[in-house]
Amino acid sequence: MNTKSAVLLLSSIAQEARLDIFRLLVQAGSEGLAAGVIGDKLQIPPSTLSFHLKELSISGLIKSRQVSRFIYYSANYEEMNGLLAYLTENCCAGNATCCSDVSCDETQLN
Repeated sequence: MNTKSAVLLLSSIAQEARLDIFRLLVQAGSEGLAAGVIGDKLQIPPSTLSFHLKELSISGLIKSRQVSRFIYYSANYEEMNGLLAYLTENCCAGNATCCSDVSCDETQLN
């Protein structure tokens, strides 16, 4: 990951509602949540939610898939882990033993 990519990802969650959405999707696991469920859980009106989901999708931090007439959103763990790795790659002056493993394996969530 390069600096421009990291800035794009960080800027996409540098807003309270988008950070809440992303954190909810990380907790939801690889199956994700339908847009309506996200809106209900976070009490975000549909038009506002749509805007925030679009911004998170453009950054690549979330993925979407259509099932019947519903759109399900899920966290993109690969991008999230890439960002975490970029932010912590030189942590503790290169002493990896002082940094905990902050990556998330999508398979651990199910």
